[in-house]
Amino acid sequence: MDNDKLVIEHIYDASGEKTWNALTDIAQMKQWYFPQLADFKPKAGFQTEFNVHHEGKDFVHIWKVTEVIPLQKIAYEWRYAGYPGNSLLQFEISPKGEKTKLTLTHSGLASFKPEEFPALSKDNFMLGWTHFTTALGDFIQ
Repeated sequence: MDNDKLVIEHIYDASGEKTWNALTDIAQMKQWYFPQLADFKPKAGFQTEFNVHHEGKDFVHIWKVTEVIPLQKIAYEWRYAGYPGNSLLQFEISPKGEKTKLTLTHSGLASFKPEEFPALSKDNFMLGWTHFTTALGDFIQ
């Protein structure tokens, strides 16, 4: 089993444009994804930070957008202040008739040293991404 990467696929009963907007428009992202998000721009080089307090710990998320192909793909580096590691998160969307297929790929997970920081294990990322991809579907459908 590859402990460095996870891939989740969903098909949503929503247009590619609606899905793309939910993935890249901060007002929409705050509704289904991270309400703590202070700023976000789907532009390569854009960087943002925000804190998520979880189970008594602070996880300051640091994102840097690395690639944007409008209506197709957005990717960003994902790391945490005060923790080792740097990962890459990619959301790719493609039309499936009247529906839209989302492929979420999060790679570089082993760099977070989950043996030392169990909260950053692949299993926990899988739980989180399963939650968020379901929340995205509920939001856009």
